Amino acid sequence: MLIPATMESVKQVDSKRVVHDHVVDLDSSMAATAPTASRCVYVPGPVIVGAGPSGLAAAACLKQRGIPSLILERASCIASLWKLKTYDRLRLHLPKQFCQLPLMPFPENFPTYPTKQQFIRYLESYATRFDIKPKFDVAVISAEHDARFGFWRVATVALAAEVVVEYECQWLIVAAGENAEAVVPEIEGLGEFVGPVVHTSCYKSGEEFKEKRVLVVGCGNSGMEVCLDLCNFNAKPSLVVRDTVHVLPQEMLRQSTFGLSMFLLKWFHVRLVDRFLLMVSRLMIGDTSRFGLNRPKVGPLELKSISGKTPVLDVGTFAKIKSGHVKVRPGVKRITCDKAVFVDGSSEKFDAIVLATGYRSNVPSWLKEQNMFSEKDGMPREAFPGGWRGQHGLYAVGFTKRGLLGTSMDARRIAEDIEHEWKSDAKKYAKFLGHILT
Repeated sequence: MLIPATMESVKQVDSKRVVHDHVVDLDSSMAATAPTASRCVYVPGPVIVGAGPSGLAAAACLKQRGIPSLILERASCIASLWKLKTYDRLRLHLPKQFCQLPLMPFPENFPTYPTKQQFIRYLESYATRFDIKPKFDVAVISAEHDARFGFWRVATVALAAEVVVEYECQWLIVAAGENAEAVVPEIEGLGEFVGPVVHTSCYKSGEEFKEKRVLVVGCGNSGMEVCLDLCNFNAKPSLVVRDTVHVLPQEMLRQSTFGLSMFLLKWFHVRLVDRFLLMVSRLMIGDTSRFGLNRPKVGPLELKSISGKTPVLDVGTFAKIKSGHVKVRPGVKRITCDKAVFVDGSSEKFDAIVLATGYRSNVPSWLKEQNMFSEKDGMPREAFPGGWRGQHGLYAVGFTKRGLLGTSMDARRIAEDIEHEWKSDAKKYAKFLGHILT
């Protein structure tokens, strides 16, 4: 059987680096060295899978209500995506007040858009404040509800010692996140390319690409920001824009575009707000379609609510596109040993390829349940604001496609919901003990 492991690895194929999700073949590895015998551990509170911001938020909200929890994390640290799989220049794209976790705001001396390093320090302080101590280097093999006994069986393997442990609990909180596994697209001929091919999960800085011609595949926030980073190190990036995309300034009228949008939505219909945002955007950055960035027919906020697709909040890349420092290219038809052939028939030589093609949920690979989560994309079937509660004590936190703000909403709801059962069970137990002792 295959188990998602702690780190993402880089596969060497003909001098080409292709990022893929590392897996451990449990059957073969255990055949080589006999593992410690399996054992069962009962957990009185919820088991939380994942020690990212979502898992930490859920644990803190539960602790505030007097409910203990156990976090299982396949990596060796909290917030492994932020610590291990993000580029150096990354900042929060939204103001800090929209990204803080429940019960603890960001320090006042942090800037409006905290850096990656500042956000990691905030998360570490958060875990310390609420005394959250996850079990690290533990990969979840499977989680299944046992209808006979009414609890969840969460099978895990400790990666270092190959110790198989099954945790039994009444509540299971899925906090593995929307971005658990890197998405590597199937592009014809990608294996023939002789230069490095790197997913953004392994991209750190444009320094290693100085003076090189780099093809960036994907025009979301990560792809746009990687292009800007490459320009800052005198690389020559080309951005593949296959679909329509909304590009908005990060700030409008001296305030964050996101904050302004949230305020306007309190008073006006989403389509009217979209019209306003697009009008101001055109005045500030111009007509994006002139440079190969065609906008969708549906406005940015309405599109986000329908599909979850996030508009690009521009931090300077569009100016580089207008100046010609970043070239916009159509979809890739195929890759050869040293060039890309595009769907319009043109081709160009490149020294490296960066895949800014996003991430996906890995929940279907280990959660044995078909009602709450979709097997197709690993996301809750019910759209926001639902989707956080399933059946038999199953919950999801951080799958709202609404960033850390959605995570905080989920965590509070889950803790409140579990508290009702927790107190009810405590009363039943106290009554039971009273009968025994009298």
